[in-house]
This record gives sequence, structure tokens and C-alpha cells, in this order.
Amino acid sequence: MEKIANGIWKFRWGEPEKYTPTALREFDILHEALERLTCKGETPIRPNDINVTISQRGVQIELPLQEGEQVYGFGLQLHRVNHTGRKKMIRVNSDPVADTGDSHAPTPFYVTTSGYGVLVDTSRYATFYCGTNLRKGDSASKKNERKTVGTSEIELYGYQTAEGNRTVLVDVPSAAGIDVYLFEGPDLLSAVQRYVLFSGGGCLPPMWGLGMWYRAYSAAQKEDVMRLAEGFRKDQMPVDVFGFEPGWQTQAYSCSFLWDEERFPNHQAMLEQLYDMNYRVNLWEHLFVHPTSPMYDKLLDYSGNYEVWEGLVPDLSIEKARKVFAEHHLETFVNRGISGFKLDECDSSDYVHSNWSFPDAAVFPSGMDGEQMHNQLGTLYQSTLLEPFEVSGRRTYSQVRSSGALASPYPFVLYSDLYDHKDFIRGVVNAGFSGLLWTPEVRQASSIEDLIRRIQTVVFSPMALLNCWQIPNPPWLQVDGEKNKAGEFMEDYKWVQETCRELFELRMSLVPYLYTAFARYLKEGVPPFRALVMDYPDDEHTYNIDDAYMMGDSILVAPLVTGAREREVYLPRGDWRDFWTHERYKGGRAYTFSPELKRLPVFVKDNTLLPLAKPLQYIADDSEFELAVRVYGSSPADFLLYEDDGFSLQHREGHYNWIHLSYGKEGKGNAERRGNFAGSKYTITSWERLG
Repeated sequence: MEKIANGIWKFRWGEPEKYTPTALREFDILHEALERLTCKGETPIRPNDINVTISQRGVQIELPLQEGEQVYGFGLQLHRVNHTGRKKMIRVNSDPVADTGDSHAPTPFYVTTSGYGVLVDTSRYATFYCGTNLRKGDSASKKNERKTVGTSEIELYGYQTAEGNRTVLVDVPSAAGIDVYLFEGPDLLSAVQRYVLFSGGGCLPPMWGLGMWYRAYSAAQKEDVMRLAEGFRKDQMPVDVFGFEPGWQTQAYSCSFLWDEERFPNHQAMLEQLYDMNYRVNLWEHLFVHPTSPMYDKLLDYSGNYEVWEGLVPDLSIEKARKVFAEHHLETFVNRGISGFKLDECDSSDYVHSNWSFPDAAVFPSGMDGEQMHNQLGTLYQSTLLEPFEVSGRRTYSQVRSSGALASPYPFVLYSDLYDHKDFIRGVVNAGFSGLLWTPEVRQASSIEDLIRRIQTVVFSPMALLNCWQIPNPPWLQVDGEKNKAGEFMEDYKWVQETCRELFELRMSLVPYLYTAFARYLKEGVPPFRALVMDYPDDEHTYNIDDAYMMGDSILVAPLVTGAREREVYLPRGDWRDFWTHERYKGGRAYTFSPELKRLPVFVKDNTLLPLAKPLQYIADDSEFELAVRVYGSSPADFLLYEDDGFSLQHREGHYNWIHLSYGKEGKGNAERRGNFAGSKYTITSWERLG
């Protein structure tokens, strides 16, 4: 046993493999931040209570699981939040169609309501049995118990709650040794914080990354792009980031990483026009390198022995391969103003699409096999594409379709080609357990209701993204976009567009609050979006809530899906205020709400100061925000608002402020800046007490 940091211990058995998440880590442990967390100073699981077996099969680990202890985590899980009594295989897959553990971001890390976390340091397809089985003889004491004999299919084969003390059995194939890390709490959220700080802290996006995003039609050409971009500004639809889908390249499957000058003649002039309109530009790509790419010959000796879509698979665990890939992106894109990338197809496919990726038996020059590379490819890709922005001295906020363990410092947000709205909401709830970010992006919509409900969810998520790659026009046109004889849009269309604009502006008003939540993620390891059980682990009513979540420390979001005219919302202990009406609700119970289509259930903790910005059309480097501070409740309240320049890396050198907002019983507000940032992003224009 080795103490790694305050509240973190490592156990080693046998000889671990060379390529594991910690062996490939890119960021330092944030020891100073860990020291500030409360710690009992003892391992949350006694060493003698961990059983390890090493055999020809691999490594098997048994860790105790007490009666009533609930298990969460394992990365981005779209089908379930509470994994107690379930089997999870930690395998990357772009089509996680069932509750098996397959995921865009499989992570061999879990936390429990007993207030600790466990990281099994492997890149293998490890399987976790979370209290599913008892060892032979453990149930002997119950042999005289009489139980009802099941007769129906659900009684015979349905999910049964685990009773009594069990274990978490971890099966790691092929390995001859393993490292296991334990993270003390003392509560569930603190255990997650320790894991995030062990990973290197959370990411801090540029402020513009928290604005509105729009990705254009995949077949769009230059004139289509400019029509959309000019239309958003003319219609006063707030949009910060304009994304290009595969068609911008000469070859996309696999990728040339070169602009198609036939579809985008004089593309740099087009980009400069977009920059002049204050758009940030994001480019779609994937990792596989087409023979026409200028990187192809340089990467031949640093790629796997199988191609994907007739393109090379670079081994980005090798420094020379990383350098070739990063330098091309720096010189060709980042130095020419590109603000980020959408890293697609860096997972694998087994169920819905064809088996397009490289086989698990593939061999890479580093010595990694295909299984290990699949589980690490997303984080290696993020690390490589972050380098050009580090060199440029500017932050990025981008997308990725696969990630994994220790990925919290990477400013990339996960997404999926699947599209079930309930699963997408569950992704927001789940991602925070493993230090990940997820966007429930909006694509097409089946109805006006579907469009509005989906946009509402994405506005209250880590990335407010409309990914319209399937439709040539914005979705508020696609839903009911016919014109009358006079060429004017029908009234219902105008209502849809106005409602979308209001939602976009709502997102823009929340940016300072969200930015502060991400600053806590960076410095303290607190996920900005998280399940209710993370804040209320002692409340059993929160254990299985998979359709509501916390946004920052004070806002509870409960999205609605199409067809639901009402929904039940459980409010944990304390008093809560309706975000829209300011009505007070007593916590510790569930309520049923039937909001109009324009609204979704959102609640603010009583005694909260909520800074809301006057909405901007876009966030430029020199943008300043006028803040109206809402004061919820009659008691004195405080809020620490984070401030820096919003785009550079200067915050790492201490150039930031914490603005202490306070409101006293006498009904006066006060703002006090503390820090080394000489500028000013915020001006407070009003304080409003809401009872």
C-alpha cells in the first residue's frame, strides 16, 4: 500500500501492464487542492478486506459492498444511473444500445454512497459485478428461508435487489498484475472531487464555449454557410460557435485534413468573414489519415497494422506521431483562427453500424494492442489536439465522441449518434461521477414540442449545441417552415423562432454563473453538472433519480420530454424557489408540475445569489457583462463569482479574481473583487430580492 496524496492510496498486486490510464496520464495531481479537503487519513476499505487472484485468465479483485451501499460511475452510462446489482463491462462502443456498460467513455472508476471511490487502473475491457453474486456457502444461513416461487418471466429473470453484504468483483482479462486506487470521501461528492483532482483538475472553457453552438448541414457549401451565419446575426439569434461537418475536407472517411477548394473556394477569406462577424469556427474530423493527407507518409511507421476506411490509425502514445498530428493542426488550422475541433469516430462500433473500426487484435508500434488502444484512443486524441491551443496560448472548448479515465482536464464534451431524449438527459446526470462532460445535442425534431423540449435540455447542459448536420436549414424552419403566398412565414413559425431565441438568450444570461461553476471544477474538482445523489447522498429518494440534476451549486434542472404534459420532481431538503415564478417549495418531498411548453421545471436553492447577465449576441474576447443579481430568500446570502479574461491561459499565472457578492438583512448588495486580474468582465446593474 502506498499513500499517493491526501486521501488517496494505491494498492499493487503482481506486475501491472505498461499502458494504463495512469501510465498515460498528461496532468499532474493537484496536491494543494487535495490538502484542502477534509480527510480522516485512513483507507476507506481495509486492505485485508480486498481479495485479489492472479491466474492465466488475468486478475480478479473482490472489494466489499455493504448492505444498502449504492454504486455509481463507470463513465458515461446512458441507460442507468445506479449500478447496484448490475454487471458492467468497461468497453468503448459508439452504439451503447443496452445497459451492459459499453459506452462512449468507459471508465473503470466507481463511487458509492458510503463515501469513497475506486479506480482499477487498466485499459482492458474489465468487467465489474456490482453485488450481483455471492460466493459459494455465503447463503447457507438462509437455507431454511421460505420464499415465494416465481412463475412469471419477470419473477424468474427480473432484476432483484441485492440483499445483505456483497462484493464488487472486478475481472481484468490478460493482465498479470494491477494497481487499484482508493479515494476517501468522507462523502460521495468529496470522493469524486479527489478523483478529479487526482486526474489534474477539471477543465475551464473559454467563455465563448459556454454560449450557443450551431453545426451546419454536412453538405453545406460556402454560400450555405454564409447564408446561415448572416441569417443568425440578422435575426438576432445568439450564436458563438459555427461548426463545419465532414464536407469541408477533400476526403472525410478517412480524412485528408485539407480544405475542399471546390466547395469552399478561397476558404480563408470565408473564415475571415466569419471571424469578423464574431463567430468561432469548429471543424469536424476523425483520426484516420487518408493517403492524400500531407501527414500520411510521416505517420506510416507510427500507426497500427490495420487501416480504418483505408486510412492509417496513428499511435498517439508515441511522441513522434503526436508531434506530426499536432503540428499539422497548429500550422494549418489553429494559427489561422480555428477555435476547436469535433473529434468523431474515435470509439468503435459493434451493434448498430458495421464493424468499421480496427480489430481488438490489432498491434501498434508502442506495443499496445487493439483492445487497449480502443479504450485509450479518445483521451490520446484529446491530448494531442489540445497541444496546438496550448502553444497558441488560447483555450479551446471542443467535442469528442470517446473518452475515459482521468479525462477531466480535457476541454472536450462528449456526444453520441444515438438520439433518445431520455438517454440524453441521463447522460447529463451520469457524466459527473467520472469527471466527464456530455452534451444532449439537438439535431432534427419530430415536432415543435420535441424541438423546444430538446433545446431546453441543451440550454441547461455543459454545451448548448444544435448539431444540424442532417438538415439544410435551422430546426425552427424545418419543423414548420412553409411560407404563405406573400412569402412570409406563418405565425406558428414565428412563435417557434421567438421561443428558440428566448431560450438562446436564457443560456447567454447564465454564462457568468456557469463559468464560475467551471472555475470550481478546475480548482476544487466539483463537477459543474452532477446527479442529485452527489449533493444529497444521505437522502435515499435521490438514489435512483436519473432525470434531474444540479447545474452548479444552486440550480436544480428537471427537463421534460415530448409527450409529457407533467412530471414529478423531487426536491431535496431545504427550501427551493421556482426559477420562473419565484414560488417557494419545501424540500424533502416530490411535487408534480405541468409547465407550459416554453418552460421546464427549474429550481433555485433558497438563500442563493444568482447573477444573470444581459444576453449578448456573442461573446468576444473583450465582451463585458451587465449583471442583475437575484436574491432568493430573506436571509443574508453570499456568492463567489469567478472572473478572468475569458480566453487565454493567463489564469494559470494567477490572473483572475473572485468577486465576493453579498446581500445583507438591511437589503443592500455589495461586490468586492479579490485577485490579480486587472481587467473587469462584470458590472452589477441591479439587485432584486425575491422574498
